[in-house]
Amino acid sequence: MKTIRIISRNFRDAFKGVFRNFSLSLASISCITITLIVVAVSIVLSYNVDNFTTLVEKDVTIVAFLDNELEEEEIDEIKGKISTLDNVEKYEFTSKTDITKDMMDSSDIFESVMKNWSDDENPIQNTFQVKVEDIKHIDNVAKKIEKMDGVTLVKYGEGIVEQLVSVFEVIHKICIISVIALVLVTAFLIANTIKITISSRQREISIMRLIGASNLNIRIPFIIEGLLLGALGSVIPIILTVYGYGTLYHHFNGQLFSPFIKLISPTPFVYTISLLLLGIGVLVGMFGSYRAVRKHLKI
Repeated sequence: MKTIRIISRNFRDAFKGVFRNFSLSLASISCITITLIVVAVSIVLSYNVDNFTTLVEKDVTIVAFLDNELEEEEIDEIKGKISTLDNVEKYEFTSKTDITKDMMDSSDIFESVMKNWSDDENPIQNTFQVKVEDIKHIDNVAKKIEKMDGVTLVKYGEGIVEQLVSVFEVIHKICIISVIALVLVTAFLIANTIKITISSRQREISIMRLIGASNLNIRIPFIIEGLLLGALGSVIPIILTVYGYGTLYHHFNGQLFSPFIKLISPTPFVYTISLLLLGIGVLVGMFGSYRAVRKHLKI
């Protein structure tokens, strides 16, 4: 019971501290809110960029077109060379007969044009589809395959893939730097708010010392006050994250610009982000308060 009374008293004092300096508290809450909104956008963007990159790495395939005059032994020789290349995750041979069949199955127009082709008349080439382990070095693999005898052409979306991955990496780094900078600024503002609160309560603190209050009992209400500021500041960002991202996802049907760039499903993604925002708000608030208490409270 004693512990419960102490905890309730500390929270009561913390609430009083928040409303005693309401204008400063409001400024801190507003700063936390703005910071966490930017943090939420950065986290959502960062996670989706990682998802985009993963999809790019998963879907991008090197397609090597083979000379139609090659014998089966020569095709096997190319297969053996591909298998020995570094950075090759897997590869698959597709004959021109299979390609033709798939094209005919996909379209009536193709079927009407191709159904009377003989093997000699079929201009479609046999291919190898090659997936790499590290997409950053896909160009090196493509160039090595292109130099192999019997390979007439190699395609994988060269140039566009590398640029896309580079852009995603830059966005990811910008998001991280923005989050760190905003968190530090917010912690500094909360520290100043608690500092002013301490200054306005020096008489009360002196009385607490005289009646034998421990240093911990004096410090805890200020730290809880920072916790409350952080929690209150996270309310609006959490609401915007849950409803805003869900609306965005459904408006664009789960993708941006094309099916190639898919968004992460809102559930449970938004709830994980919400817990993360609450945690960041609370920790930043407590850190700012602790810093102010440690520096400005002479106990």
